[in-house]
Amino acid sequence: MNFRVKNGIRSLLLPGSLILGAAAVLIQSGTLEGSGAAVNFCYYAAFATGLLLAWRFHSSRIFSALIVLVLGQHALEFFSSGRTPMTGPGLTALEAISFLVPLNLLLLALTRERGFSFQAAVPRLVILFLESVFVAVLCRPQPSAGSRLFHGALLNRHWFAWTQIPQISLVVLVAVAAGLLVRALGHRKPLESGFIWALLSFFLALNIGGVGVGARAYIATAAIILVVSIIETSYAMAYHDELTGLPSRRAFNEAALKLEPPYTVATVDVDHFKSVNDTYGHDTGDDVLCLVASKLSQVTGGGLAYRVGGEEFSILFPGKTSRDVLPDLESLRAQIEQSPFRLRGTDRRNAARGSDRRNASQSKSTRSRKKPQRPTSGELKVTASIGVGEPSSKHPTLEEVINLADKALYRAKQAGRNRRAASSADVPCSI
Repeated sequence: MNFRVKNGIRSLLLPGSLILGAAAVLIQSGTLEGSGAAVNFCYYAAFATGLLLAWRFHSSRIFSALIVLVLGQHALEFFSSGRTPMTGPGLTALEAISFLVPLNLLLLALTRERGFSFQAAVPRLVILFLESVFVAVLCRPQPSAGSRLFHGALLNRHWFAWTQIPQISLVVLVAVAAGLLVRALGHRKPLESGFIWALLSFFLALNIGGVGVGARAYIATAAIILVVSIIETSYAMAYHDELTGLPSRRAFNEAALKLEPPYTVATVDVDHFKSVNDTYGHDTGDDVLCLVASKLSQVTGGGLAYRVGGEEFSILFPGKTSRDVLPDLESLRAQIEQSPFRLRGTDRRNAARGSDRRNASQSKSTRSRKKPQRPTSGELKVTASIGVGEPSSKHPTLEEVINLADKALYRAKQAGRNRRAASSADVPCSI
């Protein structure tokens, strides 16, 4: 399976599915019956913690999502007088909220994060105010105009006897969930997948009436999922490279501190990467890095790859000598060389980008030289050079081993690139 797709699926399922699954087991098994005080405590603690963390990490989208969830649930409790809504204003509120909340979550998920600024807050506050007025007007004492706005049936009503959620809201729920799913797989971030699981948890709350211990537990679960997504996103930003999905330099440094001899460090560098950037643009360069990273993530021999900066990667092989891993590294080098990379039809650097920062930084250097002639489509050959180092009595420390790997990489580059070289003098460069 493609490395980036596999990362996307993992970030989509974990930890949201585990949290919601555990909550569903507790609620559906009746374990929480008679635990109203504990559920209420968890409910308020989850929302308070979530709002505080969202503010601390400048995540206005999660902050707004938590506000939407808590306002929706409290509006439902208010209009249903705390009882499971079967008719009247309570049922109307459930129908309206089941329609509006998914749309709000989709809007927040698609909105670019702008932090806590006045410009970002005003549109959201206006939308919440208008929606609150809309729900209040619909839920006036019966009969009232619009109270049956969501009663229309798209399909046979008997097929939906299992829920009080109107069919139009179910259609919106499915459409929104599909949109969030596509976005989560595309961005591969816990924050994006958190919106999906929070929406499903809120739906389960509405499906059992939206009020009572079980419903509050589901909505508290939605808040917990969003809280965990903030924490997971912060962790991912610190320990994983956003572009390639590989562990970052910080993760490499922490893993390296735990190494004990024997071990091997391999330094991998993409050949002619600067030339790729200068000739085809940074988008193509990013795609090349992702291609190489996908191969590095599949390295055999017990190695784990890290992106430590720019076009440079490192692989750690705990418990292995350089002779143990040289065949695996040779296989890795060959896989990178044999992986086809098709250029895009349009060169990004030829497109108008307004005030693109990278374009501005490149303009000075490009003014003084003629642009090289290059094809706008076809295949680009991608190769990498690899240097290998391991500890010895003469070089026992990790810093020395990394230095040995860097020197071996330099020799591989000097010998013509697209080859590996080991620090041991009796292990020559090879291709």
